[in-house]
Amino acid sequence: MEGNQNSFMRTRPVFSLLVSMSVPMMLSMLIQSLYNIVDSIYVSRLGTDALTAVSLAYPLQNAIVSVGVGIGVGISSAISISLGKGDQEGADRSATIGIALTVFHCILFILLGIFVTKPFLSLFTDSPAVLKDACSYTYIVLCVSFGSLLQIAFEKIFQGIGQMKITMYLLSAGCIINIILDPILIFGLLGFPALGVSGAAIATVIGQIGAFLLYIVVYLRKPYAVRIHPRYLRFDKKIIGQIYSVGIPSSIMMLLPSVLISVLNSILGAISEVYVAVLGVYYKLQTFIYMPANGIVQGMRPIIGYNYGAGELGRVRTTIRYSLACTAALMLTGTLLALLIPGPILSLFDADKELMSAGITALRIISLGFLVSTIGVIYSGTFEALGNGKNSLIISLLRQFVITIPLSILLSRPFGAAGVWIAFPIGETCACIVALILLRHYQGGKMSPFSR
Repeated sequence: MEGNQNSFMRTRPVFSLLVSMSVPMMLSMLIQSLYNIVDSIYVSRLGTDALTAVSLAYPLQNAIVSVGVGIGVGISSAISISLGKGDQEGADRSATIGIALTVFHCILFILLGIFVTKPFLSLFTDSPAVLKDACSYTYIVLCVSFGSLLQIAFEKIFQGIGQMKITMYLLSAGCIINIILDPILIFGLLGFPALGVSGAAIATVIGQIGAFLLYIVVYLRKPYAVRIHPRYLRFDKKIIGQIYSVGIPSSIMMLLPSVLISVLNSILGAISEVYVAVLGVYYKLQTFIYMPANGIVQGMRPIIGYNYGAGELGRVRTTIRYSLACTAALMLTGTLLALLIPGPILSLFDADKELMSAGITALRIISLGFLVSTIGVIYSGTFEALGNGKNSLIISLLRQFVITIPLSILLSRPFGAAGVWIAFPIGETCACIVALILLRHYQGGKMSPFSR
């Protein structure tokens, strides 16, 4: 019975199915972005030191999300493929083992929080006050990270069976809990003590734990397409390998932007600090383009995985084609906006004359890679859905590391900051070419959207 619950991914028209799966994910990510902005606003009212303290915690906090989402994508892929094959026990075991692996990761992050927090944060500040606040925040978000990790695991399990609206509602609930508790715990409202930065951390973990508990309640209310039960919990090298073969590359991909920004900041900072500000503004702006594109990727993954498992390769190719078309439309819109009205866009950030001039040049050059990045973004997600994390990682490394960083170093010497901006579209083009080749030769080109 459970397997039949997902038959809509094999029978419903592909375009309407893709839209119904992607739009909730876009809204979820929009809400998540809103929460991040609100959270930063509240903390900033405590002063620059408090905001600096929370910023220093970001790499370790990002590591939690990267591991959670990466392994979650591996769990989701394994579930979708098993359901498509009609292997109900394989899907149930994938979900159960995935949760067990997540619990193991929770223990690792507790140890990381206890032993790594202070030595790591001490590398980035000499201020005792900032270090104290940063440690207080980080100890809480790392040692109580089980809410975040288990919430993400359940989110990806529900995505793997096509229940996108549930993940949207519950992610929103967690963010709303967090937003409500932030001012109460930070500033000491409604009779609560003012906890400052620690209050922000406590609000964060309560929101995450709240969302996780809501997933448990929803899961227990009625049967879904997968069952999580101790009887499926036994060592299975194949399933664990399948989860990690997608999860580890996916986690690395999520960490790449942080590495890229750090390296580029050092290159640009040697030229002028204004270019560091330009890069920061660009990454805030590009979120509004790549965020909906990522929503499309999250929507298409279970469709591709399910139909790949079911042997419906025609529907796999059709899903990829529609995903390419929708993402290309988004990228084209972003390109036109950056080329035609970069000034008004930058004015949203109160850009002064120097930042405006440098920013306009940067946006116009970098935006030349938006449209061509469609292939890299969609094909990387396609390989994740097919359970091939290696090819997905290759594409992402080319987009955000292997090409962009060396080219930025080389081109910045003769061309200054413009050389760094030029490296972006060149990296996207190289990744696009390699992605086309990889999918064209994967399993004889059966999944290539341009084959018959």
